[in-house]
Amino acid sequence: MASAWRPCLILALLSGLAASGFPRIPSRPLGKRSLPEGVVNGIEVYSTKISCKVTSRFAHNVVTTRAVNRADTAKEVSFDVELPKTAFITNFTLTIDGVTYPGNVKEKEVAKKQYEKAVSQGKTAGLVKASGRKLEKFTVSVNVAAGSKVTFELTYEELLKRHKGKYEMFLKVQPKQLVKHFEIEADIYEPQGISSLDAEASFITNDLLGSALTKSFSGKKGRVSFKPSMDQQRSCPTCTDSLIKGDFIITYDVNRESPANVQIVNGYFVHFFAPQGLPVVPKSVVFVIDVSGSMHGRKMEQTKDALLKILEDMKQEDYLNFILFSGDVTTWKDNLVQATPENIEEARTFVKNIHDRGMTNINDALLRAISMLNKAREEHRVPERSTSIVIMLTDGDANVGESRPEKIQENVRNAIGGKFPLYNLGFGNNLNYNFLESMALENHGLARRIYEDSDANVQLQGFYEEVANPLLTGVEVEYPENAIQDLTQNAYHHFYDGSEIVVAGRLLDEDMNNFKADVKGHGATNDLTFTEEVTPEKVTLWNGAAQSTFSWLDTVTISQDGLSVTINRKKNMVVSFGDGVTFVVILHQVWKKHPVHQDFLGFYVVDSHRMSAQTHGLLGQFFHPFDFEVSDIHPGSDPTKPDATMVVKNHRLTVTRGSQKDYRKDVSVGTKVACWFVHNNGEGLIDGVHSDYIIPELF
Repeated sequence: MASAWRPCLILALLSGLAASGFPRIPSRPLGKRSLPEGVVNGIEVYSTKISCKVTSRFAHNVVTTRAVNRADTAKEVSFDVELPKTAFITNFTLTIDGVTYPGNVKEKEVAKKQYEKAVSQGKTAGLVKASGRKLEKFTVSVNVAAGSKVTFELTYEELLKRHKGKYEMFLKVQPKQLVKHFEIEADIYEPQGISSLDAEASFITNDLLGSALTKSFSGKKGRVSFKPSMDQQRSCPTCTDSLIKGDFIITYDVNRESPANVQIVNGYFVHFFAPQGLPVVPKSVVFVIDVSGSMHGRKMEQTKDALLKILEDMKQEDYLNFILFSGDVTTWKDNLVQATPENIEEARTFVKNIHDRGMTNINDALLRAISMLNKAREEHRVPERSTSIVIMLTDGDANVGESRPEKIQENVRNAIGGKFPLYNLGFGNNLNYNFLESMALENHGLARRIYEDSDANVQLQGFYEEVANPLLTGVEVEYPENAIQDLTQNAYHHFYDGSEIVVAGRLLDEDMNNFKADVKGHGATNDLTFTEEVTPEKVTLWNGAAQSTFSWLDTVTISQDGLSVTINRKKNMVVSFGDGVTFVVILHQVWKKHPVHQDFLGFYVVDSHRMSAQTHGLLGQFFHPFDFEVSDIHPGSDPTKPDATMVVKNHRLTVTRGSQKDYRKDVSVGTKVACWFVHNNGEGLIDGVHSDYIIPELF
């Protein structure tokens, strides 16, 4: 479980398919006609659906886009989707005229090499790339014959994090044209119960949002549905280069009768911890600000605006100082000062007078800040029950003094000695962000990129708000010895208000459902221990809930040594190997508890080179509607069911027109569909005997 939640950058690669090597589907002359609204360059994206299922903060998302080539010639169809950076792709498939081509999900470095190789060979491939503040971009393009349809389906998963008291699902919406059927659906199940649920869209006015959006929650279940009409899609107030482009954000929180909650399923456990109502621990903060020449102009003004706002939010129990660095290092005060009204006013004057100058001396600035915090603690200048934090903002690389990143990291690591966290904010793109991130992580902090937009000051303020209210320091999560293994991180320097600590692990005894979990930490006034007793009653409740909110994935793919097997739930199984050879076993589920007729499996081969010449099996030649002909339609023994002659594989077959129920979409009453029934065993239609394709029990 722990490893499954590790976020990484991933690629989906469609191996074995040349850019022009999808099944060669003859172009069908379409003639002149009026094209449907929303067609762009001959391509109509007629359906886009984002389906989200969240259980215990873990989101499983499927993005499905369907398009058709309305042009008279083959066209390139592109599929773009932006994913949260903390998400990971678990499956990607392309379906062209009913034939599914599975993608292979690779780790970052392997994926990059295979992507470059595929592109150099003219093959179709998709790659995840950085695209924005919170997102990575996945994109893939394919050639589609005139009149053909293509379906893109991408599955990704994400562990939702609690941020400022809410769990957030961030969905990027940008179909780039009007979509007849556009839909976002999210179903949420939380064993603790849902306390709040909200959704907002940046690309539609509030007046129109109300009629397109429905949201509800009760007890443990919540649901959000967003279905904008084409008229509502046209109303995007912020869109420029596309008709719809913006963010759709779902936020929610859970009931918290106790500060901790432990859930067990299938021999694994997840421990959620988020206490409320604790007093804030006083903090000592040193702001280390880059004032080199590259900060000139808007970046400097935005930094000053953010610092002034932060000063307004400082609590009187806090201590602070400013260190400015360019070619040299200067400080506001020699030592930390308390955030009294008088000192805050003096600090405001200092911030307003900051101006840019010189080079970038990161090493000396950080060491000065660390020394100041250590000295304040040693000389008892700050409360004993307080915490220390260094926040650095820079927009460039070190270029004076010690400028080797590895040496700066070593110096900072030795100076901090694991006593407090370092947070690094990288302003813009002209810097070594990997260096900032690595240095922050090894000192129990994190890095954040500040984007050069009009709201950069808001980004800075937003980060400070995340760390402004520590409730506990030195947090340790403990479990019974010799009972738990494969633990994720279970020690934290800080717990901040509005966040959540999540620890996962595996039980040595899968049947164990009774143990104790302790969370220990230092509070503002005393040391605290939070104990959660995991009882059989709680485990039974969780397992029962899991059996009725958990369901099998719609698509599962396993790939190894050039062989790929994809199971599309209640649809088909696709086996691919070699140079583009694919076997498809189709589930035809049309009979409902019939005493004679049973569900059956159809089988055909798709070969990207030889195609229908190598196709055998039930329905093998019905891959395209022009693979057979029906003629000589005449009255049969039943006036409502005419007979006809069907030619398949140069065989003349007697067929009768009728109808049957298809229960795939409506399991209660079914949908009536028209059929041609082949007399006898349909010799010439199938290979072998028809009974070979009948299965008595499907599930």
